[in-house]
Amino acid sequence: MGFKDILLIIINFAGALAVFLFAMKMMSEGLQKVAGSKMRAVLGKITGNPLSGILTGAAVTAAIQSSSATTVMVVSFVNAGLLSLSGAVAVIMGANIGTTVTAWIITLLGLGGSEGYFSLPLALAAASLFFLFAHKDNLKSMGQTIIGLGLLLVGMDLLQSAMPNLEEYPNLLQGLASMSGFGFWSILLFIAIGALLTCIVQASAAMMAITLVMCYNGWIGFDVAVALVMGQNIGTTITANIAAMVANSAGKKAARAHLVFNIVGVIITLFAFRPLMNLIATMTTGMTGCSPYADPSTAGYNPESVPMAISLFHTVFNVVNTIILSFFIPQILWIVDRMVREEKSDKVEKEEYSLTYISGGPVSTAELNLQSAKRELQLFASRVLEMYALLPGLRTAKNDKEFEAVVQHIAEYEELTDRMDREITNFLTAVGSGGLSQHASQRVGSMLRISDNLESIGDSIFQIALTRKNKRSDAVHFSDHLNANLAQMSAMVEKNLNIMNANLLDFDNADIVAAKRAEQDVNALRDRLRAEHIEALKKGVYDYAIGNAYSSLYAQYEKLADYVINVSEAIRIDD
Repeated sequence: MGFKDILLIIINFAGALAVFLFAMKMMSEGLQKVAGSKMRAVLGKITGNPLSGILTGAAVTAAIQSSSATTVMVVSFVNAGLLSLSGAVAVIMGANIGTTVTAWIITLLGLGGSEGYFSLPLALAAASLFFLFAHKDNLKSMGQTIIGLGLLLVGMDLLQSAMPNLEEYPNLLQGLASMSGFGFWSILLFIAIGALLTCIVQASAAMMAITLVMCYNGWIGFDVAVALVMGQNIGTTITANIAAMVANSAGKKAARAHLVFNIVGVIITLFAFRPLMNLIATMTTGMTGCSPYADPSTAGYNPESVPMAISLFHTVFNVVNTIILSFFIPQILWIVDRMVREEKSDKVEKEEYSLTYISGGPVSTAELNLQSAKRELQLFASRVLEMYALLPGLRTAKNDKEFEAVVQHIAEYEELTDRMDREITNFLTAVGSGGLSQHASQRVGSMLRISDNLESIGDSIFQIALTRKNKRSDAVHFSDHLNANLAQMSAMVEKNLNIMNANLLDFDNADIVAAKRAEQDVNALRDRLRAEHIEALKKGVYDYAIGNAYSSLYAQYEKLADYVINVSEAIRIDD
């Protein structure tokens, strides 16, 4: 085999793999658009019952065709406090079961030339959904999913075509044979190879496709393929662990639990390796009429027997390990507790003023990240309410030192609101750059407006504090009547803020009518105070310095209320 031949094989294989990966991405994103909001809601209701977590993880992964998406989402939910660590472990176990659907799709539809019968009709059906029903968001997303499936089958055909005939390259066949000739050590070697290659590709579905094609073309035998699959189960955990690098300790523990579960599952399988292989071989023989250990040169050999056996093994491996290890979730948590040190920042979260519900790492599932952004906006609003609650302390401060401490605290919150708005905006912008459904795109736009107005509320509170500071510096004193008017205005704005906060906690049932009514009350009070103020200036009731500080304060409160109503109005989008 010359260098030119090797280079041509690599190029063809890389191109076929690129088509397959693109198809998987398109299909997964389409499914997420169809089921994304429902998947978020389902995951958000997971309880401590391991069975419900396992079933949910399996269903979600089977629905969106991406175990990496599920595990990354689980890490972010744990990081956000939406999901307990024990619940996360159960969901991750279920995700390992759900991901076996991909292998069955490839085995049943993508091998042996059957893809030619499916890919074109699928593409035509999807095109019809796109062009005839373009105004219907769910149908467009379903069309994307079907086109992705059609391309996936084409990608499988290209992978098989790119795989060279081993009879033409006896040296390569001898090399593979030599690597497979060390008994149990060969199994460990190919587990390591499978894990390494999956870490590099970061797509266990792609590695599963390659393994199945190699089996079908006779490159590798059943035992070697099984070892590669076990390695892929370990390698696929890299995505969640990358996403958890900047998560809090709970998020890191969820990612490590995924790794521990798969490693322990491999160890359990190795102890029962030969009996399990015999069982899978018996089941495969019954289904295909041919053993996966059969010599390809024998009469009646069925090339589909090994891929079928691999798919069976993949399912049995994950189902059995999940059943066994579901009884040992506390022990898994004990292990990950010792793998991840508790971070100080987790214990002093409030003082750190950092984002809590949005973790770093790759934004891989655009549709599924909106729940984290929503929770972050809810936290943002709670920080704004905490900031507003500091304002009365400026009036009740007993001395300059106490007054300055309150101003400094408000200034720290103002810096926090700037940072939260910037980071939330960056996150939502990254989410919006991916393929989104129309509804999700509208939601991203509304969240951007909400974040911007929350930051403006923080600015307004800070301006009120600065006006109070200037008033104190200039020795300006209000009468009891003016203080009572400002207290009334402050109470009304606080009511507006509480309505806004309630609306943010329940997007679907936001009470916009109550928010508008409260904002109109503030406007009416502002108009009354302005009229009284103008009349007082005419009569010389108070001097210019007092009047200027007073009018600035009630105007700033009213302006703050404008930003508050903007938040509530931005919550509601057209469905």
